[in-house]
Amino acid sequence: MIKVVLAEDEAITREALAKLLELTEDIEVVADTGRGDSVLGLVDQHQAQLAVLDVNMPGMNGIEVAEQLRQERSGFPIVILTCDARPGHVHRALKAGVRGLLTKETSIGELVGVIRKVHAGGWHFMPELVAEMLDSGENPLTAREAEILMAAQDGRPLSAIASQLNLSPGTVRNHIHSAIHKLGAGNRISAVHAASRAGWI
Repeated sequence: MIKVVLAEDEAITREALAKLLELTEDIEVVADTGRGDSVLGLVDQHQAQLAVLDVNMPGMNGIEVAEQLRQERSGFPIVILTCDARPGHVHRALKAGVRGLLTKETSIGELVGVIRKVHAGGWHFMPELVAEMLDSGENPLTAREAEILMAAQDGRPLSAIASQLNLSPGTVRNHIHSAIHKLGAGNRISAVHAASRAGWI
């Protein structure tokens, strides 16, 4: 029996997935949650063998959860579900040790097959998602540039971003200018949009 923790922030989707997975003979959903930051505790509490994670969740997103699990439980099998797979998400998921990535257009039958495959040590990334990642290239942003662009998404002034991240306004300005140049954007807002579309923030 494959013991699965399911993390999905939309309750109706989470409940439906749990019920459908429970119909199989070899998969048991031992816990489910709508928050990413509760996954590790549930994995430990229920001695789960695999996690199925949504990308977008409160607390921690699915890729951040995967990174946490990689640090705490190296090699732990993870399948990511997303409704909007971006090249940056695929790249980060691979680096985080995720072994399966599917869009939410996937059938329950395919998801069950991928859970079994990943649990057995295999990999499954949809070919079109990998192709998009390869076409987009590496993330050109440094971790600090990505962090600053993420903080800039709501249009707040440089001084507020600097205060939030404990940086000087000049440092924030320099990183934003560098990100704008790397992304070929015209301004800060365009840089934020470009990085978000690619899944780099």
